[in-house]
Amino acid sequence: MLKRLIPSSLLGQVMAVLALGLLIAQVISATLLYQASEQRRDASLVNSLAFRVVGEASRPVVNEERRQMREARRLRREANRPPPIDGKQIGPRVRLGIERTNASPVKAGEARIANYESALREILERQDVEVGQIAITRRIAANDPYVAQVVKKRPRLLQSDWEGRQVLVAAIERADQSGWTTIRVVEPRRPALGPAMILLQTLVIFAVLVQLLYLVLRRITRPLAQLTNRVTDFAKAPGKVVELEESGPSDTRRLIAAHNTMEARIAALLDEKDVMLGAIGHDLKTPLAALRVRIESVSDETQRLRMAESIEDITATLDDILSLARVGRSGAAPEAADIGALAMSVAEEFEDLGQAVSITDPPRIVASIKVTWVKRALRNLTANAVRYGNSAEISVHKVNDEVILRVDDDGPGIEPDRIAEMLEPFARGEGSRNRATGGAGLGLALARAIAEEHGGTLILTNLGDKSNPSGLRAEIRLPMQ
Repeated sequence: MLKRLIPSSLLGQVMAVLALGLLIAQVISATLLYQASEQRRDASLVNSLAFRVVGEASRPVVNEERRQMREARRLRREANRPPPIDGKQIGPRVRLGIERTNASPVKAGEARIANYESALREILERQDVEVGQIAITRRIAANDPYVAQVVKKRPRLLQSDWEGRQVLVAAIERADQSGWTTIRVVEPRRPALGPAMILLQTLVIFAVLVQLLYLVLRRITRPLAQLTNRVTDFAKAPGKVVELEESGPSDTRRLIAAHNTMEARIAALLDEKDVMLGAIGHDLKTPLAALRVRIESVSDETQRLRMAESIEDITATLDDILSLARVGRSGAAPEAADIGALAMSVAEEFEDLGQAVSITDPPRIVASIKVTWVKRALRNLTANAVRYGNSAEISVHKVNDEVILRVDDDGPGIEPDRIAEMLEPFARGEGSRNRATGGAGLGLALARAIAEEHGGTLILTNLGDKSNPSGLRAEIRLPMQ
């Protein structure tokens, strides 16, 4: 399952690795940004608490009468303030007062914020403010009695959403342990789109970087993909030379230039080989034909027949060598052909020669092939079956997207460890096929080359078991095109 998810191409694998790395880096960056924002928010709240504590410590104690007079002035200002517009409070931000109590307002069961307490104590110590214990907790405004009294005295606050706001309650014990000073700070709301903006920023950066990486990698891998396709095409048709355009980075351009040079040299060598083989064939066949004429003057008929057979064997071997060398260099284009009719025609050729070759109503299967070459391969397999067995049976099958030309014989088969060897040129099977001669050993090699020229394979299988082979099955498997 995991292998299916991993891209197979170089571009896909590099992009997957880089995209995964960028994604992890962006997630870490977004997390750090969010944590930094929270740390700044926490520091701002602690500094606000510390500022008010320091201010309270430096201010003389105000007696009850003066406190009541100040509260009355505040209420008059509150009453004269203009009404809110669209439900929004106009005027200065409401600031909660400082409460002095004999006992800590922070209950024993409430969760305390230890990092706020230690940070506040550190700031106060730097400011030379001596305090006793510090207890800081967080409450919903509606659950705090002091805030409830403030809202009751200021009806205008009822028009806002104070009941749901979070309030930071900091209780500081005075250094002389004569009571507690409690400071309340309304926590500012987090920006509604804060995390969303960080996420959006992360996604935008990720998308831009991935796109840029894709363009750069595509510039590198496109020439490599073209080079791969060209090598594949050249392997199928080495006689056709196509010079690729040198593109991409300098390393890739040098690779393409080297391939163009190599392809031109290979094509030139193949052309020279064809010219050389043509000359060899002409130079050898001419004296062989002359010898064939001269042996007619030999009076001993037995010797004359032996000489004629030797000349025919040499000529057939020479034809096989030339054919094997020219496989893949033929200019003939594939054409649609009925494989069943082709097999029937080959079987009829052997039947006309009195050979025991049979075929039973082959199906009509149309495939794109080089008819002359496929017929040559099937003839070679049938000839081998007749030579090494008592008979040959030809059949045609279609399995999935392949057409199979099958030839079975009832000969002694091939030793399993020699099957691969028998597909090589000049490998003879007389040691395992129980005959005095096995020809030149080019029939199976030529059939395999023809099958591979069509993108197929030649498969040899013993019909018996490993210890006692009895008969051989030769299959040419060609893809349906």
